[in-house]
Amino acid sequence: MNGLNQTVLTTGIIAGIAATLLVMGANAQPSFASVLYASSALPVLVAGLGWGNRTAIIAIITAAILGAVLVTPMFALAMAIFTLIPAGWLSHLANLARPASELGGPDHLMAWYPISDILLHLCGLVTAAVIILGMVIGYGPQLTDRMVDLMAESFNQQSPGLAPNAESLAQTKVLIVLMLPMIQGGIWVTLLFTAFYLAIRIVSRSGRALRPREDMPSALRMNRNAIFVFLAGIVLMFAGGVPAMIGATICGTFGAGFLMAGFASLHFRLRGKDWRVPALVLAYLSTMMLLPMIAIVIVGLSDTRRTIALTPARPTDNTNS
Repeated sequence: MNGLNQTVLTTGIIAGIAATLLVMGANAQPSFASVLYASSALPVLVAGLGWGNRTAIIAIITAAILGAVLVTPMFALAMAIFTLIPAGWLSHLANLARPASELGGPDHLMAWYPISDILLHLCGLVTAAVIILGMVIGYGPQLTDRMVDLMAESFNQQSPGLAPNAESLAQTKVLIVLMLPMIQGGIWVTLLFTAFYLAIRIVSRSGRALRPREDMPSALRMNRNAIFVFLAGIVLMFAGGVPAMIGATICGTFGAGFLMAGFASLHFRLRGKDWRVPALVLAYLSTMMLLPMIAIVIVGLSDTRRTIALTPARPTDNTNS
């Protein structure tokens, strides 16, 4: 038992140090800031998925303490809200399992927490994190209007003849205030789920995985309840003011979830087709434009379900209860 506790403590501390270094690297390399910042969730996810909740908690506490000491307490708080806590919670959910007999299944199998519900939780966590960040920095029309004015002034100095008129400038200001939280939320959901997926692969390869590795093309879908949240976000966008910004955030985060589910559905439907690879490459490249992206989101909206992984029960299973 002492050896086990020592392993849990050591692994958690190492994971926390690695997470802190990745975040500090993001501050030092602005060009790769988003990728490095999201990558800081990877050590916590690996620790939680491979060694359980206690290791993930130790990693989160270690990273928070190091961030507060080496930088500032606000830095540590932001790191905890955006990467550490979501990573720890995702690893906890992924390790949840119970006898399949409780769900009407066979007695000798274990049922694992559905990937669709994990993705739903991730969308909700990122939504809350973006809203909290907006409150802290005072995000709103005043902030974005100044940004647009500065960009317009810079553009006017470079190309005076192509400067936007007052009407187009006003439309841009209205659009930017909603687009920024939508894009930020969507990108963050995608990056954190990518870190989660990579952590599952790493832990599975190492043989430490508590949860069996699933086939993502068939398992990655959004929960049906997410449709109502997504629709509520669309409605809020037409309310104006703070509700519109919250609605835009919801549309970005949950829209990213449906986008990933749509791509997973495409991967599953095209499996075994001779033209699968060029079709998928074309689908990924086309989402650089708005309409094809909306089409993939609609695919995700049309294929919502909860896929529960069942595996043989093991006497030594160390899952989170």
